[in-house]
Amino acid sequence: MIRIALAVLFLDELVVGFWNQVFPESFYDNFPTVSLTPPFSEHYARDFGGATLGLAVVLGTALVVPRAAFTIPAAAAFSTFAIPHFFFHLTHLHHATLGEKAFLTTANAVVALLGLLVIALTLVRDAGRRRPPGT
Repeated sequence: MIRIALAVLFLDELVVGFWNQVFPESFYDNFPTVSLTPPFSEHYARDFGGATLGLAVVLGTALVVPRAAFTIPAAAAFSTFAIPHFFFHLTHLHHATLGEKAFLTTANAVVALLGLLVIALTLVRDAGRRRPPGT
């Protein structure tokens, strides 16, 4: 489960980050619901793309080596972004259609929860490994 959640987060960050970094205007024009945000800024788009690719590197490392020393910091770094991002979109839905509201809320909630799930699953997994036999 940890690797599956990390794979989803890694692929999400890799695609979004690459698209934003390499084709920022295309991302702004074509990614669902981005048009609901402030006007296009190439600077912010490329910064966001670079930061997102940085998260993908950390998540990818945790995916390949799923030890707590990698998974917890990777998931915590992702969650530091994803949870406020979820709440931003949750409070900025006034110009969105019903479908856009459902998409934004659901997609952002799922990935925000996946980051927390990785942390919880890692802690549970490793707590089980620390118990002495027969307890």
